[in-house]
Amino acid sequence: MTYELHPLCTLFPRLTGNEFDLLKNDILQNGLREPIILHEGMILDGGNRYRACLDVGVTPEFIHFEGGNIVNYVISANLHRRHLTPGQQAAIVASAQNWTEAQPASRPEKAGHVTGLSTVADRMAQSGVSDKTQRRADKVAKADPELAKKVGRGEVTLPKALKQISPEKEPQEKYDPKETELQEAHDTINSLSEENDTLRDAIACGQLPSQEIMEAGQIIEWLRAQVKTLELELDAVKKSRNIYQRENEELKRQCYAQRNQLKKMKA
Repeated sequence: MTYELHPLCTLFPRLTGNEFDLLKNDILQNGLREPIILHEGMILDGGNRYRACLDVGVTPEFIHFEGGNIVNYVISANLHRRHLTPGQQAAIVASAQNWTEAQPASRPEKAGHVTGLSTVADRMAQSGVSDKTQRRADKVAKADPELAKKVGRGEVTLPKALKQISPEKEPQEKYDPKETELQEAHDTINSLSEENDTLRDAIACGQLPSQEIMEAGQIIEWLRAQVKTLELELDAVKKSRNIYQRENEELKRQCYAQRNQLKKMKA
């Protein structure tokens, strides 16, 4: 018997390449550390582990979701243990709210979902991103739910998704793509730095098993490299923004000069 992924599980990107190979190798050598969570006959959490087990020939272990708010559970189980950008985190939470609102009121698991994510503040608390980033993800999710899912899975960035739903010819709000890129870069750096600090503190306090300390050390090195790369990209975006602003100011001056010249000609 094979199992499909629950719609909430599909909001998260699937592991690929080296990351997926490392997971398969770990399961092959050490077995499945965490059982796969089922809900209504679908995989609620553990889609990557399930796929890895099948690939390496290890019989997967399952347990059923014991109840409660499945949206909160899936988000807390996945959102902050993966290397996701703030744009992805915000889009996943926005998409989860879309799924919640689409559920018939008669379904028992409907209870508590809407109240849990119904406000921007609620969604910010779940995603851990800035108000601006969450609102922009909410806007994409409302305008194009499938596009929001692509943002969550890392197939398109949040700034690019915003451009798709808000073409320049019909601007729905004041939107500066450079500011959006800066905001997301800032959020990403902050998120990665916090994850780095958390892992470092866990090692220092002896909260990780010895077999996981080496893996955590590798993750910390990866996080440091990511932060350094993002800081360089952030500097590049700032320089690009400054050029954009200077060009904009120059165009304004030219417009003013032409307008004054036209006034003199009419006088």
